[in-house]
Amino acid sequence: MSGKVILVDNAGWGELILGVVIGALNLNLQDPRYMERRIPISSFQSPNFEKKEYLDDTVKIANKIVQVMQLDVGATFKVCSGYVLSSIREYLRGRGFRVEEVEVIGELQEKVERGYIRWCKEMGVPAERLEDKERFWIFLEWVSERPELREKLVKTGWRSWKKKWREKAFRRAA
Repeated sequence: MSGKVILVDNAGWGELILGVVIGALNLNLQDPRYMERRIPISSFQSPNFEKKEYLDDTVKIANKIVQVMQLDVGATFKVCSGYVLSSIREYLRGRGFRVEEVEVIGELQEKVERGYIRWCKEMGVPAERLEDKERFWIFLEWVSERPELREKLVKTGWRSWKKKWREKAFRRAA
């Protein structure tokens, strides 16, 4: 039994742009080991979104966490209760790990959020627009400034994008 405890969280699930960042933190080391991976935006666009490809991506990430952190079945995973992580919980239980559904707060939540913000900056979102935690309208406005270029960064698989927000973004740009 390893006795290791691994905390897993995500950021970006409810955001209009980009994919999702998943982070894992090994809580039992003197110097806690952290790793993060990204679910690409393509998993949130048609036809991949409708096929829930993002759930397959989370399983690949879970497998990578197990490999990189060299975990055996004695490890316990405390995984955020969010839907996007449901496949991680199921996959890890199937591999014999103990899995608890938790609400993640504190260090890991902050690290994963910073990872998502870093990704936004890499894609050209100005830093000053990322200061607020409620970013839907900020992202919609940003996409609306150049929708012909920025729509490729949007979770276009969302029904609400197709039925409402896309038209508004392109109308604002006109």
